[in-house]
Amino acid sequence: MHTNQSLFNLNATNAFFDEKGPLQLSETAYQYIGGILKNASGFAAITNPLVNSYKRLVPGYEAPVNLFFSVGNRSAAVRIPMYACTPTKQRIEFRPPDATCNVYLALAAQLMAGLDGILNETDPTEAGFGPFDTNVFAWPEKERKQIKGLPASLGEALGALADDHGFLLTGGVMDEEFIQDWIEYKMTHEHLEVRDRPHPYEMALYFDV
Repeated sequence: MHTNQSLFNLNATNAFFDEKGPLQLSETAYQYIGGILKNASGFAAITNPLVNSYKRLVPGYEAPVNLFFSVGNRSAAVRIPMYACTPTKQRIEFRPPDATCNVYLALAAQLMAGLDGILNETDPTEAGFGPFDTNVFAWPEKERKQIKGLPASLGEALGALADDHGFLLTGGVMDEEFIQDWIEYKMTHEHLEVRDRPHPYEMALYFDV
C-alpha cells in the first residue's frame, strides 16, 4: 500500500515543491523524508502490523526494504515520483506499508515521523539515506551493509517500536499506554503464537523424510 504524501501551507501552496531545489523538492520535503526514514523502523509495527506483513518485505527482490530514497530504485523505501513534479502534485511515496494496517494509525504514524524530521531539520543525505539511484544489490557487500533495512519480522518491528516511539507521543497524538498495549497484544497474541507453532509448510518439507 504505497502512501503518497505532501504537505500544504495555509495559503494552499505545496510545501514540498521548490522549482529550484534538487528534484524540485523543497528543504521541507527533504527534512520530511529524513524523518520518515529515520523513524521507519519505529513505526513499522503500525504500518505493517501482521506476521504476514513481513513475508512481502524480503531483501534481494524489489520489495522496498531499504531505508533510503530514490527516483527510480524499486527497493527504496521512499521514491520521488518524477511524473508529479508540478507545484500542486509534487510529493513523496512511502512504499513499505501494506493494506492490513489501520489506515488512520498508519497515516498518523508516518505524518508524525515526517514532522519529527522537519522539527529536527533532519537532512536525509547527511544521515546516509541517499539518494541512491543505482542497483544497490550490485554494490560490494561492504557498501551494501551500510544501508539500513526495515525489521524482518513482526517481532523485530515491535522491538523497534518499544525502543523508538517518542516521535509518536508529540502533541499527544498517541500516548504511552496505547503504544505499550499495542506492543503487548501484538507480541503475545500474534508474533509469539505463530512462532511457537509448526507452519503447514513444515509438513511438506519433513513429513515423508
